[in-house]
Amino acid sequence: MDEGNQSIVSEFVLLGLCHSWNIQVLLFMIFFMLYVIIVSGNIFIMILIITDPHLLSPMYFLLTNLSFVDMWLSSVTTPKMITDFLRKEKTISFGGCMCQILFVHFVGGGEMVLLVVMAYDRYVAICKPLHYSTIMSLQRCIGLVATAWIIGFVHAMSQLVVIIQLPFCGPRVIDSFFCDIPLVLKLACIDSSNLEILMNSDSGVLAMTCFILLLISYTYILLTVSQTSKTGASKALSTCTAHIIVVVLFFGPCIFIYVWPLSITWVDKFLAVFYSVITPLLNPAIYTLRNKEIKNAMKRFQSYYMDSRLNISYFKASM
Repeated sequence: MDEGNQSIVSEFVLLGLCHSWNIQVLLFMIFFMLYVIIVSGNIFIMILIITDPHLLSPMYFLLTNLSFVDMWLSSVTTPKMITDFLRKEKTISFGGCMCQILFVHFVGGGEMVLLVVMAYDRYVAICKPLHYSTIMSLQRCIGLVATAWIIGFVHAMSQLVVIIQLPFCGPRVIDSFFCDIPLVLKLACIDSSNLEILMNSDSGVLAMTCFILLLISYTYILLTVSQTSKTGASKALSTCTAHIIVVVLFFGPCIFIYVWPLSITWVDKFLAVFYSVITPLLNPAIYTLRNKEIKNAMKRFQSYYMDSRLNISYFKASM
């Protein structure tokens, strides 16, 4: 890390979501509960899928990875935001700011590609069911997930390598609850307008490419199923509509932040909250809790848990 940068600006000041103390306390309680639900919910889904032998299929392998990514996507910025609600001075070190930029784009970019992989999995399952087990083998799934992580990492590093070399000599105030590239670039001591366009284009190309591929995949699925049976089309429409809602909620903020920035502070904050908190909360509900097999797995898990408690109680009573 460039020590020259650190000697000039050692930390940044975050303005957060609001300035009213009463509202900040209320937001602390709301976001703390939401974060607990996100982490515990995604961990439960991962444990459920990993431990249930009935869920050993590519789709649930990908769902496990999605829950893992969502948990970390929320954890990059949300804990800092929550603790800052109870602080009068909200600051973040230069290194912490660069780490937030790195991991937001690493995990976020990886999730974009992972959602495309999941759409491809549904395309193969619905449009080529006879070849599904061959095409979506375990090795292929691991390779696709690894590709998602690699693309996310390369994207994040391409952003960090550029911004970490910029001179920062003040001002050091970021009007948000976390460090993001468009906001940090404005604090550079040089004219960064061209650089901002270049870096936003980098994020925009990844977001738009994945978004278009997702829309094409789900459109093709719906067109294919609609030609077979009305019942199948209705079921596929319900599933794809739910998935498209998640896609729009996830990609929408990214597109408005990087591709078509509105330059309205409160809108940017609202979109950032949606991106980092609301979407990781909705993904488990839409992708898993609406799934029939997941519901059955939860019933089996509950039955196993109750049986274990009864056996322990019986064992203690017999002693």
